[in-house]
Amino acid sequence: MCVGLSARVVRLQKDGTALVDASGARREVSAQLLEDLMPGDYVMVHAGAAIAKITQEEEEEAEAVLDALF
Repeated sequence: MCVGLSARVVRLQKDGTALVDASGARREVSAQLLEDLMPGDYVMVHAGAAIAKITQEEEEEAEAVLDALF
């Protein structure tokens, strides 16, 4: 089973990475798999890469599930 974390895009970098915020933790991830990514978008991150755009509602739901687990 794979676990992805939801995160909000803070800034896009020119090198194909994005700075994301996942529950207060900021890190750089690859943004090369997604087109039309903008700051403020929500993404699912797995293995250091943004793999899917998600809605704010989906992000809130994913965060609630993780909070319940931990």
